[in-house]
Amino acid sequence: MNRFLRACRKEEVDRPPVWVMRQAGRYLPEYREVRKKAGDFLTMCRTPEIAAEITLQPIRRFGLDAAIVFSDILTPLVPMGVELSFSPAPHIANPVRDPSDLDRLQIPDPWSGTEFLSETLDRVGAALAEDTALIGFCGAPWTLASYLVEGVTSRTFTRVKSFAHHHPEDFDRLVNTLADAMAAYLRTQVEHGAQAVQVFDSWVGSLGAEDARRWALQPARRLLDAVADLEVPRIYFANGGAHLLHDLPEMPCEVLGLDWRVDLGRAARALPEHALQGNLDPGVLMGPDEEIRRRTLTMLETAPRSGYIANLGHGITPDVPVRAMETFVRTVQEYRYGS
Repeated sequence: MNRFLRACRKEEVDRPPVWVMRQAGRYLPEYREVRKKAGDFLTMCRTPEIAAEITLQPIRRFGLDAAIVFSDILTPLVPMGVELSFSPAPHIANPVRDPSDLDRLQIPDPWSGTEFLSETLDRVGAALAEDTALIGFCGAPWTLASYLVEGVTSRTFTRVKSFAHHHPEDFDRLVNTLADAMAAYLRTQVEHGAQAVQVFDSWVGSLGAEDARRWALQPARRLLDAVADLEVPRIYFANGGAHLLHDLPEMPCEVLGLDWRVDLGRAARALPEHALQGNLDPGVLMGPDEEIRRRTLTMLETAPRSGYIANLGHGITPDVPVRAMETFVRTVQEYRYGS
């Protein structure tokens, strides 16, 4: 039984499925060993045998219910003409700073420039057991636009907000272009074995509700609608989106991912039509085993029984002890729904 896919569709399961954002990452010693040999981050993403190995590492160690392909939300921007590097944080050498810069963005059709991801998905799919789902992903339009305009990770988002407010119609064009590009990107991933797709809106929390509706939620809906015909579960992760809880029911997806700042019980009442995913505070994994178990069990008891996927409320951090991840996962795996 594939618990993850069943839970996405709000079908009955014996326990909540569990996976973790950034589950293949620097907290794992086997990941650090591979990275030491591979060198830079982009090389790991672009080398299918390495990316597939990294994807599978947490599955072997923890027996998780889903694997998420190892890549980065920014890699599909490269075929669009973006000069991307990691040192170690992402840096875009040719940011979009003026409406005229939009003319150089391209949508490859059919999608090209990320063939390495297709091969990675093929390799991982061949290695996974039937009860382990394979998740593809992309960045949401607002989040990608933030990187494109800022050029780096930002704390204030002043450049992208200035662009949006001074050139609103051009900014609409940018986020809609990104929505169409990411729809094509997800379509390719599903063609190569992805059984579900997640759209990461990592920076939607930087926007107030009015601006979020126009520049984040609307283009994200466009993206999600464009892949509806693929008939795989769609997950929308709205990081920092607690203030948008009453807007999220309109999102055309099967699952809504919640960050740790959202009250899970309140979300379940506000979003009865969607399956929910999340949302343990990643910082809890820095605590003792007893507290990790207690907080995880509280989350499981609060979550809806129908349509729930256990996860953290954000990506696992590099300094989390492997033991803490084991405690979290094992607590979920040992939990059972009563009759």
